[in-house]
Amino acid sequence: MSDIAPIPSSTLLLVRDGQQGLEVFMVKRHHQIDFASGALVFPGGKVDKSDAEPRLRDFAPRATTLAPEDFAIHASAIREAFEEVGVLLARPKGEDRPIPGARLSGLAAWRDRLVKREATLADLMAAERLELATDLLHPFAHWITPKIRAKRFDTRFFIAAAPEGQVAAHDGSESVDSAWINPLRTIAEADAGARTLVFATRMNLAKLGRTNDVASAIERARARRIVTVCPEIIEAGGRRILRIPAEADYDVTEMDVTNLRTP
Repeated sequence: MSDIAPIPSSTLLLVRDGQQGLEVFMVKRHHQIDFASGALVFPGGKVDKSDAEPRLRDFAPRATTLAPEDFAIHASAIREAFEEVGVLLARPKGEDRPIPGARLSGLAAWRDRLVKREATLADLMAAERLELATDLLHPFAHWITPKIRAKRFDTRFFIAAAPEGQVAAHDGSESVDSAWINPLRTIAEADAGARTLVFATRMNLAKLGRTNDVASAIERARARRIVTVCPEIIEAGGRRILRIPAEADYDVTEMDVTNLRTP
């Protein structure tokens, strides 16, 4: 049993309405990454100390009700999405619409500086007169890596509609491929051996797959009570059985994960 405290993290289910229904943007992790290597995942990562920078709140007028730790996790999700897939959930100062794609293309240098930790999200907001669109992030789930793992994450999942005109793409570093894909089709492809999914990703894809469009997916997320999931893994008869609480509202509460990638 691990005594290691889980690392605060965030991840984003970026969704859009496709020709055949709801699509979510996913990236394939580089095989040399030490967590979920080679797996198809939602963009995200660890909360950075700069995400809790006090002055960053000056650029988040719609985040006044968020506690400091919750604000840092929201900021992390926005920063990670920009660094990893080039989508920036922000608005020009004083405006209601997210930053347009045409202007976003001129911020590529900022993306590189953030990745290299040569600048912070607050630096970007100040220099470009932008505001964080924290209100576009809707809580979707909360998962904590099982205690048996040596490396653990305390991850908040958010869902957000893809900003119109912004183009998402993998960074070629942490992620080596990407796709807009239907949630249930992703699971079917994983079952056929064409994709690799960790358990938490699989479960949240299944939950997302209950809806057919962006509006209903976000509406359902906003109405849902978030229940923290810290899976329990039991060894029995040479098999690995994973259990999660029924009140978390997933399709299953117990699964044989002997041959699956677990959280």
